[in-house]
Amino acid sequence: MSINDTTNPIVVAVDGSDPALRAAGWAAAEARRRGRRLRIVHTYEWPLRVYGPAIVDGADLLAALETAAAAAVRDAAAAVADFGVDAETEVRRGPVVPVLREVSEHAALLVLGSRGLGGFTGLLAGSVTVALAAHAHCPVAVVRGDEPDPGGPVVVGVDGSPASEEAVALAFDEAAVRGVDLVAVHAWTDAPMPLTPAGGHVPELDWTALAEEAAETLGERLAGWREKYPQVTVRRVVEHDRPAHALLEAAKDAGLLVVGSRGRGGFAGLALGSVSQAVIHHAGCPVIVARPVNT
Repeated sequence: MSINDTTNPIVVAVDGSDPALRAAGWAAAEARRRGRRLRIVHTYEWPLRVYGPAIVDGADLLAALETAAAAAVRDAAAAVADFGVDAETEVRRGPVVPVLREVSEHAALLVLGSRGLGGFTGLLAGSVTVALAAHAHCPVAVVRGDEPDPGGPVVVGVDGSPASEEAVALAFDEAAVRGVDLVAVHAWTDAPMPLTPAGGHVPELDWTALAEEAAETLGERLAGWREKYPQVTVRRVVEHDRPAHALLEAAKDAGLLVVGSRGRGGFAGLALGSVSQAVIHHAGCPVIVARPVNT
C-alpha cells in the first residue's frame, strides 16, 4: 500500500462470525489511518454443490442464505460505525475464493478473520485464507489475536527475495503510519550447506562468518528504506533459527507481522507453503502477507 494513494478501498470479508467482526474493526482502523474507504463484503455460494433437496427446499435454503448474508454485512457495518470511515457493504453470490480474488483486483488490502463459521459460508484460516494469500491481487491481512497493542512494533521477515522486498516496503509504510518501531528479522539457517563428501564427513562451518554475512545482507536490504523513512526506528534481529520460529518469537509483543507471499525456498525461504502459512495460523497478532500493490 502507498500512504499517499487513496484510490482503492480496504476490503474486509465477513461471514457473521466473531472473528470476522474483529477483522472488520481492524480493517476500519486501518482505513482511518490511511484515509481510505472501507468495503464490507459477504459472499455465499449458490447453487450449492451438495445439499439434500428432499430434506430442504431450495427456495427456502436460498432465502436463508440471503438473510444470513444481509445480517453479516449489517452487523459488520454496525461494528465499525464509530470509526468515522466511509463504509459500504456488498453481498456477492459465488464460490468464496474466486469471488474474493476478483474483489481484490480493486482493493488496497483484503482483510480476513482468522477463522469463520465453517461450512459453505465460513472463511476458514485454512484453505480459503491460504488460497487468497497466495493468489489475491493485493496484500492480504489475517486478523489474529485479541486486541493488538497499538504501540507494538511492526515485525517483518527479510530473506532477500523479491517477495520479501515487497514485505519490507509495506512494513516500513505501516510503521510510519502507525508511528511505531520496525523490527526486521532475518533467520540465517538458509545459508548454503556444503554437500556431504562420499566419506560422510561434513566440513566444519564458520558460523561467525555466516552470521556476519547474514547481518550484512539484512543491512543492505534495509538501507534504501531507512533513507526513505528516516522517522522509523529500525531494530535488526539476526537469528540462527528457523524463520517461522524466529518471526513468531519476535512478534510476541508486536502490533503487526508482515511476511512475503513466497521466498527463496530451500531450508528457510519465506514460502507461502511454509513460513507464511505458519505465521497466519500461529501468530498472536494480525499478519499481512505482502503482494504486489493495487493503486
